[in-house]
Amino acid sequence: MEKALQALNLLLERCGIRVTSRVTGLHQETVLALLAKAGERAAALLDSKIRNVKADQVQVDEIWSFVHSKQKHVRPEQAKMGFGDQYTFVAIDRKSKLIPSHVVGRRNGISSDALMMDLARRVSGRFQLTTDGFKAYLDSVDWTFGDKVDFAQLVKLYAGDEAGRERYSPSECVGAVPTVIQGNPDPEMICTSHVERNNLTMRTFLRRLTRLSLGFSKKVENLKRAVALHFAYYNFCRVHRSLRVTPAMEAGVADHVWTLDELLA
Repeated sequence: MEKALQALNLLLERCGIRVTSRVTGLHQETVLALLAKAGERAAALLDSKIRNVKADQVQVDEIWSFVHSKQKHVRPEQAKMGFGDQYTFVAIDRKSKLIPSHVVGRRNGISSDALMMDLARRVSGRFQLTTDGFKAYLDSVDWTFGDKVDFAQLVKLYAGDEAGRERYSPSECVGAVPTVIQGNPDPEMICTSHVERNNLTMRTFLRRLTRLSLGFSKKVENLKRAVALHFAYYNFCRVHRSLRVTPAMEAGVADHVWTLDELLA
């Protein structure tokens, strides 16, 4: 058990599978098996504990990664296995910094629908929702929430053509246009800064999302497990520096800082 917790702690602190294997002396397949079991337990914990969350401001964004190989190198039969571009759709409560919902999938309407449906099950009451300019959110929010949320988008303007971009980072952002979609959102709160800052946290502590490295996922299932484990640990175990408590404690979901073995019990 001590070796297992050591391995999982290393994975949660940005170490890759091979590094974790070398440090702990465990076989790589054993480390992957630990990740699979821990990820499944973390996903079940998030599903059971993150319910009826009170939130006033929710921000949504998606972060890019890839499985096995970049999209331009993926063959049609490999695409069916989840190879190529995969995005993690994330919703964050602006005040508590809690991540109530996330979805890993392609950047399309199916994933945005799944995120909004999951978010509707976890956040209660009316709240202000802010997303980026991804058009699929328009139908997803309307279909899921109707007029029960105050919805706005922050549409960013870039210096280059983003549609044909192949680089991993976007062009220079030259402006952002707050756009009210429905309801009565507070104009001063139409921003995605907090969820974008969370993107940095994800790339810092999730080795599979670290750019220009060999830490990418080889299977989409392992990516989903690693993301679930990260968010469970982030919500319940890691003390947020600005809050001085965990996001789950700030949101009223937990009453103490959880340990990793408590998280996975």
